[in-house]
Amino acid sequence: MTPAARQRSGVRHKELYLPMQIHRSRHARGFTVLPNTLLQDRRLSYTARGLLADLLSRPDGWREDGRRMADTSPQGRHSVAKALRELAAFGYYRVERVRRADGTFVSETHVYDTPQVGPNTVLPGSGRSADGARDAHPLKDRGKEPSLPAQRTSPDAESGSGAGGRQKAHGAEATPAGPPDAGVGEAAALLHRVTAAEPRLRLGTAEAIALAPLVTRWLERGHGARDLSQALLSGLPEHVHSAPALLHDRLTRKLPPAPEPVTASAKQREHECAACARPIAHEGICRTCAGLDATPPEALDERARTATRGRALVRAALHGPRPSALAAARA
Repeated sequence: MTPAARQRSGVRHKELYLPMQIHRSRHARGFTVLPNTLLQDRRLSYTARGLLADLLSRPDGWREDGRRMADTSPQGRHSVAKALRELAAFGYYRVERVRRADGTFVSETHVYDTPQVGPNTVLPGSGRSADGARDAHPLKDRGKEPSLPAQRTSPDAESGSGAGGRQKAHGAEATPAGPPDAGVGEAAALLHRVTAAEPRLRLGTAEAIALAPLVTRWLERGHGARDLSQALLSGLPEHVHSAPALLHDRLTRKLPPAPEPVTASAKQREHECAACARPIAHEGICRTCAGLDATPPEALDERARTATRGRALVRAALHGPRPSALAAARA
């Protein structure tokens, strides 16, 4: 039967597939060795297997989460999250929440090239398993002194110069933090009021108390909420990664200089002449009334007449532009 007749009769031609040819190249550098059981695990989707191969090709200590994986690949966040759930379900991917010595929690990610779940698999635990003995579940020792986490240091202590400042901050004994005094509380409340209108500068209570000593310096130099608002809120970047660090920098760098002390020569003269009521620097009478001024009496009379005429011109100008009054004052 010819191909045309076979097509008219509806008989489909059976296509033959030849054995697949695999082409491999020898790599001297930049390659990763993976077990075939991982790459051929048909329980996983191709997206999950490709994502696992990408993670295993990274060096130890690599930092990357699901959001960044999705942002740097054609797959969306939903596909990447689904692939990570597959890998976690079959024991190739695990995220642990670890508590540090200072009391903070961090997420620790583990990636495996062989599945870590199954009947013969022992997952890492927190200690030896109980064997059913009498004291397998001991009671809490109430007489034991509890170990408290190290207290966090303030930004001023963390910004110590060189390694010595860091060693001092970490090596100092932890002291219980008591309630802040009234001055620190007022400074922290003022900082909260100033930054409340800007969502990029949201602070917690502990962060505001840590920055309160810097705010106190502004208050001691006579600067209030308006000066702080202009210094802290003007010219903010589009993205603020650390509000406490930015405020610490601006409170330190933009602090106005301390006012210069008032000298004796700049003090206001509070004494007047007992004869002519002229301001002088000492009690008594002025040099003119005492006869010590070399100015002749005629010049003094001319000065008095000039002053009288000037006062009359000022009064006339304040009362309105009346030509008659101005003319009389000039006369």
